[in-house]
Amino acid sequence: MSDSSRTASDSPGARGLRAEAAVWLERRDCADWSLKDQAALDEWLAQSPGHMVAFLRAEAAWARADRLSVFGPAMPENASAAPQKNFAPMLLKFAAALALVAVLGAAATAMFARPHERIFSTPVGGRETINFADGSQIELNTNTVLRARMTTEERVVWLDKGEAFFRIKHDAAHPFVVMAGDHRVTDLGTKFIVRRDPGKMEVAVVEGRVTFDRPEAPARSQVALLMPGDVATATAKGMRVTRASQKELSNDLAWRRGLLVFDKTTLAEAARQFNRYNQIKLVIADQFAAKVTIDGTFKAGNIGDFTRLVQTVLGLRVAIHGDEAVISR
Repeated sequence: MSDSSRTASDSPGARGLRAEAAVWLERRDCADWSLKDQAALDEWLAQSPGHMVAFLRAEAAWARADRLSVFGPAMPENASAAPQKNFAPMLLKFAAALALVAVLGAAATAMFARPHERIFSTPVGGRETINFADGSQIELNTNTVLRARMTTEERVVWLDKGEAFFRIKHDAAHPFVVMAGDHRVTDLGTKFIVRRDPGKMEVAVVEGRVTFDRPEAPARSQVALLMPGDVATATAKGMRVTRASQKELSNDLAWRRGLLVFDKTTLAEAARQFNRYNQIKLVIADQFAAKVTIDGTFKAGNIGDFTRLVQTVLGLRVAIHGDEAVISR
């Protein structure tokens, strides 16, 4: 293959991501996989859409390698009976998975996906609206990865990272289900927001109702019926439900217009919000600056207007260092 015909998926960086994804996958399949391990994987996946896509491809290739393993060499009849761990099957499976991903590359994402499953993603600062044949619509926020399987028999999406606003056409015979980690949101005719961050998931209902639960949880007490204004937050420690006003929900959805709305918001929280949408990151250098509050509406991708206000109105310092804007007293 000539250099001019080489694709991005053939680059050393892409090959490195594929290898990392395969190592994570092999670790996840071990019996001693823990919540701490899952949190570390979630953090790695959240670093970029490329990590998520590499992991999904490796996962599909891994499953395919299982089917290929039947072609492996048979064990000789006179093989030693000495009790020792044989790593050959695992190494064969690992190599087959990497080989499959390397050969098929980026163009094979659809081939690896489950039947009728599609993958959607947005970059940092990006947004996308997805319309489905049943009349349902999903709006993806910045740095989001979502998979969807929409057929005449089932309607399921997986929010692998990021945030999305759902406007769902209700169909009692075919419930619309959103999976995010080990949690599930089931539509009962509604508009709702789902946001998934490393170690935390949040569901906010704008209209209608949803049920929110963990399918694998042994107790039915984990099931919550959420009404308009309900905001459910789930972490490894459990789930809690709070109330939000229509104004608060509207402010939370301002990203659909490319805006961030702050109402007595601390600079620490404002910085976290801006950092979701921009490559240049806001850094709050001290506790005094972190606790200062701010009001106003800003373009999510315009850090310049925000930092000028911080300087001229709040009297704080802003220093640019590479891809960081440091705010201090």
